Amino acid sequence: MKRVIDALHEREVMERLPVVRMEIDYELMMLHEAMKNEDEEQKAQSKERLEKLRNELLQLNVS
Repeated sequence: MKRVIDALHEREVMERLPVVRMEIDYELMMLHEAMKNEDEEQKAQSKERLEKLRNELLQLNVS
């Protein structure tokens, strides 16, 4: 049973990794736009979201 659970977890991680990377790319694009437009609110939101995505990516890589 443990092997089945481990296999399912590994599959979930492998499916989530590309999604997280795409979300990071998108958020970096949004941050770049906010910097060009000098939009401090959007910059702060993008940085916060990037930090959360970074932490998720680290968790997935550790698993």
